Amino acid sequence: MVADIADVIRDIAKTPVVKRAITNHDVLNEAYSYKRPSSFSRGMRIELNGLVILLISGTASIDENGKVAHVGDFRAQLARTYHNITGLLAAEGATWKDIVRTTCYLRDIERDYAAFNEERTKFFAEQGLDPLPASTGIQAILCFPELLVEIEAIAMFRVPKTED
Repeated sequence: MVADIADVIRDIAKTPVVKRAITNHDVLNEAYSYKRPSSFSRGMRIELNGLVILLISGTASIDENGKVAHVGDFRAQLARTYHNITGLLAAEGATWKDIVRTTCYLRDIERDYAAFNEERTKFFAEQGLDPLPASTGIQAILCFPELLVEIEAIAMFRVPKTED
């Protein structure tokens, strides 16, 4: 048993870490295609010995043309943000059930947190999440003044091993 575990650890240590950018142009554009380009990927897929980790960059209510959607409507912006993250997850074969952590940035946490928590609770229930992901809420100035909410997420799942 100990020898088996040691072999597994040696195999993992030798396994290359594969990484690549995540995108889904059906839901949102790339940050580098903005009028004032920004140098980041919408997300990163990391694979290590059958474990996939998705690091979803801060995602907001941006449409497929790079425009802020639902200016002034917090709940609609949050719904579009969830839609965009859902699209990024789907592009990698993942769902919200694979999310283990979110970091949520609200422009005005005092004004919007109650609505945020209500909508998040409803959305997570619709997704059937149990357990709920770990999460942190932070008040922040976001990259566009029209944005009211932005969320980053981490997902983890295993891919079946293929027989050689």
